[in-house]
Amino acid sequence: MTKSYWLINSNMSEVKRFMKNDKSIDGVFEYMFIDTGKIVGGLGYKPPVMTNTVSVEIDLAREIYERLLSKGWRKIEKNWN
Repeated sequence: MTKSYWLINSNMSEVKRFMKNDKSIDGVFEYMFIDTGKIVGGLGYKPPVMTNTVSVEIDLAREIYERLLSKGWRKIEKNWN
């Protein structure tokens, strides 16, 4: 299973998951999936409801990740099953 990196916004209502595509085809740029999800219930009780997925090149994904951190998003660990 591919390692994922999670961010949560400051009011704890939305998460972003960054996952590297581990099934890249030779000669194709590596890219990452960025999933967006809404928190339902309380954080840690139920998994977020994923609402959107985009795929971007790794360099752009890094820029997005850093931009979100600078806007107050925090790193979290997945803590639901």
